[in-house]
Amino acid sequence: MSTTPVIVPIDTPTLGDRSYLAHDGSVALVVDPQRDIDRVLTLADEAGVRITHVFETHIHNDYLTGGLALAEATGAAYHVNAADEVSYARAPISDGDVVEVSPNLRVRAIATPGHTFTHLSYALESLSDEGTEAVGVFTGGSLLFGATGRPDLLGHEHTHDLVHHQFSSAHRLADELPDHAHVLPTHGFGSFCSAGSTGDTTASTIGAEKRQNPALTQDEEQWVADTLAGLDAYPAYYAHMAPGNSAGPSAPDLSTPESADKETLATRIAAGEWVVDLRTRTAFAAGHVTGTLNFGVDGQFATYLGWLIPWGTPLTLLGDRPEQVAEAQRELVRIGIDHLEGAATGSPEDWTDAPLGSFERAVFADLAQVRHHRRVAVLDVRRASEFAEAHIDGAVNVPLHELLDRLDEVPSGEVWVHCAGGYRASIAASVLSARGVHVVAVDDSFDEGAKPAGLPIDAAA
Repeated sequence: MSTTPVIVPIDTPTLGDRSYLAHDGSVALVVDPQRDIDRVLTLADEAGVRITHVFETHIHNDYLTGGLALAEATGAAYHVNAADEVSYARAPISDGDVVEVSPNLRVRAIATPGHTFTHLSYALESLSDEGTEAVGVFTGGSLLFGATGRPDLLGHEHTHDLVHHQFSSAHRLADELPDHAHVLPTHGFGSFCSAGSTGDTTASTIGAEKRQNPALTQDEEQWVADTLAGLDAYPAYYAHMAPGNSAGPSAPDLSTPESADKETLATRIAAGEWVVDLRTRTAFAAGHVTGTLNFGVDGQFATYLGWLIPWGTPLTLLGDRPEQVAEAQRELVRIGIDHLEGAATGSPEDWTDAPLGSFERAVFADLAQVRHHRRVAVLDVRRASEFAEAHIDGAVNVPLHELLDRLDEVPSGEVWVHCAGGYRASIAASVLSARGVHVVAVDDSFDEGAKPAGLPIDAAA
């Protein structure tokens, strides 16, 4: 008798990650859980299954794990590579080890260094009277959809070794697993942990990756060169994640933050604390408390706030409703921002008695028209690699994540700020507006709007 395991992805799109719950109808395992483990517990409860094993593919660089807290909450065995130096009790696991999850399921550890030196992938095997079948492999930051995990997060001194390890690991998975086995990565859905584009793919198999993944279709020398050439900046908060994960993150506190009134908000803004408006960029541009910053919770909120905020800066959140604040709080604990000074909900008129700040929004066609009539500066806040690929002639490039350190490079006068789609431009516009700059936020697609609008584009050859 055979029971096909159920594999449930748990998406965290704002960080570009997936966790997994896999079960046979009674017993479950979890791979790479995010810190807000209530999502996992709810899914297990709905499926009527008991979590008995939790596995980490690696010590994560882009989020704090919920693995230890989940294991403690459920009594599950917590499997972390025996070679990882951690400060908590774990069930050590190494290459080749097999964990019997249930009479129907087992997990086999496969060493796949490359994203880290101690990275493990886990083959999920179904047991039956006919034999053992590998139905999928949890690949973490090893083999992704059409790409691999990046090899440079442990420091440039290790990148050369890790990139070659990553190539070998991809081939090991392709050689050891059947073509029909599902590839189940943790990274690659917008995560800065991926090297190369994973596109819009949402599912894949070993066979599909053999046909389309450059790590499996190119020779090693070419793949290594292409991978290293494509590495780009990654969020500054990553520096805090591996130490936190090695120490063992506790369960997060998601209780409602203390309410902040108008006077308190004014005092915090004047003191240089961060007061962040979570509303959409459209709402923020139309009217906001002067001095606040706009990181809309409708985008990659935690990624960009974590990237820009000086670590440890006191933080207060503003939202149009309590659910918006709660969503942002959940995002923040995933990257280790546990303490909020407070929060307020409602509208800007509820948060200040002073005149509201505002700035214009526009599209690239507006910019093209304006440049015929007066001189304006164009600030491109995309990453340097995006700028090099194509940019508006005469634009100044200050990547968003470098903006706070390079404010003196922002042109004087009227500044039109843009990115690839509008989200980063609004963050930058809020930073500049808070400093008194006459700013216009371009809320438009660069690829679809700039050239058709007649703007002169410099493109890479």
